[in-house]
Amino acid sequence: MKRNIYLSNMDLEEALKIYFNRIQSCMSSLKKQEIEANRCVGRVTAEPVFARCSSPNYNAAAMDGIAVISKSTFNANEHNPLILEEGVDFETVNTGYMIRDPYDAVIMIEDIVEIDENHVQIIVPASPWQHIRPIGEDIVAGEMIVPANHKIRPWDLGSIFSAGVRQISVYEKVKVGIIPTGTEIIEPHETLEKGLIYESNSRMFAGLVAEYGGEPYGCPPVKDDYHLLKKEIMKQVQKSHMVIVNAGSSAGSKDFTSTIISELGEVTVHGIAIKPGKPTILGVIQEKPIIGIPGYPVSAYFTFEAFVKPLIFKMQKMKQPKEETVTAITSRRVVSSLKHQEYVRVKLGEVGGKLVATPLNRGAGATMSLVRADGVLTIPRNSEGIEAGESVEIKLLKDIYDIKKTIVSIGSHDLILDIIGNQIQTENPDIHLSSAHTGSMGGIMALRRGEAHIAPIHLLDEDSGEYNISYIKRYFGDKKMALIKGVKREQGIMTLQSNPKKIENLSDFTKEDIRFVNRQKGSGTRILTDYLMKKKSINVEDITGYEREMMTHTSAAASVESGSADVAIGIYSAAKHFGLNFISIGFESYDFAIPQEYLNLEIVQYFISQLKSPIFKKELEKLGGYQTEEIGEVVIID
Repeated sequence: MKRNIYLSNMDLEEALKIYFNRIQSCMSSLKKQEIEANRCVGRVTAEPVFARCSSPNYNAAAMDGIAVISKSTFNANEHNPLILEEGVDFETVNTGYMIRDPYDAVIMIEDIVEIDENHVQIIVPASPWQHIRPIGEDIVAGEMIVPANHKIRPWDLGSIFSAGVRQISVYEKVKVGIIPTGTEIIEPHETLEKGLIYESNSRMFAGLVAEYGGEPYGCPPVKDDYHLLKKEIMKQVQKSHMVIVNAGSSAGSKDFTSTIISELGEVTVHGIAIKPGKPTILGVIQEKPIIGIPGYPVSAYFTFEAFVKPLIFKMQKMKQPKEETVTAITSRRVVSSLKHQEYVRVKLGEVGGKLVATPLNRGAGATMSLVRADGVLTIPRNSEGIEAGESVEIKLLKDIYDIKKTIVSIGSHDLILDIIGNQIQTENPDIHLSSAHTGSMGGIMALRRGEAHIAPIHLLDEDSGEYNISYIKRYFGDKKMALIKGVKREQGIMTLQSNPKKIENLSDFTKEDIRFVNRQKGSGTRILTDYLMKKKSINVEDITGYEREMMTHTSAAASVESGSADVAIGIYSAAKHFGLNFISIGFESYDFAIPQEYLNLEIVQYFISQLKSPIFKKELEKLGGYQTEEIGEVVIID
C-alpha cells in the first residue's frame, strides 16, 4: 500500500479555523431530550427553563417573632410601651410561616418583651411588610430561571425545584467514539510480553471526554490491518457524533488512518505545526468529525486538548472555560524548532517570592512528564526558544495554592524522593514536594540561580574524600548555606541476577563484549564513576557505552534489566527494585543543600520533620541500602 505523506505543516489557529468552518453542519447534530431535573447537573439546556410557580407562593415570615397589624403599632415608643394580646393583636410565627390577613408585618422575637402567656410589650412600631417575604420575592411564575445553552450547575437546582420544574429539555451528550490502534498494544488484563505495550491512551481520552461533558465509546485495540480499521471506523461513525482514531496518523507503512478517511469521506488537514502532535489528521465522514491523533501519549494529550476539547464544547453550545495562567521565570534555556509551536511541560514553585518554571522531559512518549507537570509553556512557531531567566506565561495544570505550598527540589535522583513526597502529601495535603532530576551539579546551579529551595546532592571531593560540603563552599562563596543531612546510601555495580558476563569489578567494563550505561554528566554518580576510573587507571575510551547517559538510577537499572546494557553503576535500592545482581562499591552521603534563609520556612521545617519520622525510616528499611544515623540534622556551613 502507498505510504502516507503529510499534506501540510499548517499553523494551529489556521487549522482550527479551516476545520471548524468545514464542520459547521456537525455543530447542530445533537438531539434534544427531556430528563428529570434531579439528573440535569452538568447538562446543557436545549430550551430556556421557566418557573411553573412563584417562590414563595404565599406571604411568608422572614423571621421568628409575632405577626401584627402594622398600623396598630404606630404609637409604640419607649415612653409609651404598647401591650399586645395574642389572638387579638398578634399571632406567633416562625420563619417561613404563612402571614394571614389582617396581619401585614412581623416583629422579631428579640424586639418583644413577654409579660405573660398571652401578652407581650413592644416599644418600637412596625412598618408595613417588614420582615415578610412577599409572594414571588425570589421567583415569579413564568419567569425564566436559566436560558438555553446553559450548563446546569448544582446551585441552579435550588431555583429549578423551587419554581416547580421537574423536567428539563437538554441536549444529548456528545458521543465520542474512541478507536485505539496498533498490533503491539494490548488490554490491561492481558499478559505483558516483550514487544507489547498496555493500551492507555483511550482511557485518558475517555476521562477527558467525560470531564468535558461528553460520553465516550471505546473499543478494544484494532490491529494494524487496513480492513479491520476501516470496519471499526464505520461502526463508530454510525453510533457516535465524532470519532477519534489513536495512532496510525503518521507516515509509516502501517499508518492507514489518512487513506481510510479519504476513502470514506475527506481529509481536511493532515499535519499541524505543533510539537508534539504534528501528524494530526482532521477529517469528515458522513458529516461527522473524525480526528486522527498520534500514538505517543504526550502528543495524544496535546492534540486532544487542541482539537477535540473545543469541538466538544462547540457541539454542546458551551463556551470553553478560560484557562488559568500565571507568569513565571524559566530556570534554564529552552531551545525550540522554528517549524513548530511547541508545548513544554514544566514544574512550578515559588522560590524567594517568585514563581520558577523548570522544564521537564520533552519527549512525546514521556507520559510521566504530564503526571509531574504543574503547567505548560507554549513556545510560538518561528521562535528559537526561551532564554534562562526569561518571564513567560504558563497554563496551569494544578491549583496555584498547591504550587505556592510546594517544596522545590532540584538535583540528584533517588527513590527516597518519591517516598518522602508521597508521605508529605499523605500526612499534610496542603504541602507538596516537587522533584526535578538534573543531577547534583544541576541542583547546585539551580540553588545559585534562586530556582529551588533544596538540592539533593552527593558530590565527592577527590582530594579530601569528603562529600558535599566542599562543593557548597566552592560554589556559594559568602552566601549563607546549610546542609540537611540525608542518608548514607550504597552504590555499586548492577548486572543481571545471573551475571552472565561474569562482571566482578570496574576493570571488567573494558571487555569487548561488555556494554555499559552511564549516568549524565554533572550527576554525583557520574562524578563518582569518573573518579573511580581515574583512580584505577582505567581508560574510559575502552568502555563501550561510557557516553550513553541515563537521567536516573532507575532508568539505568531498567536498561540492564531489559538487556540493552550489561552493566551500570547505581544505588542498591534501584538494583533491588529491578531484581539485579549488586556488587557494592561503598556508601556515600546523599544530603540536601539549602540556603539558610529557607530553613525556617514552614514547608522546609515540615520536610525536615518528615525526614526524621519513624514512618520514613521504616520505608527506607524496606528499600534496603540506606543508613539513617544523621538523617534530618542541619549543618550550618560557615
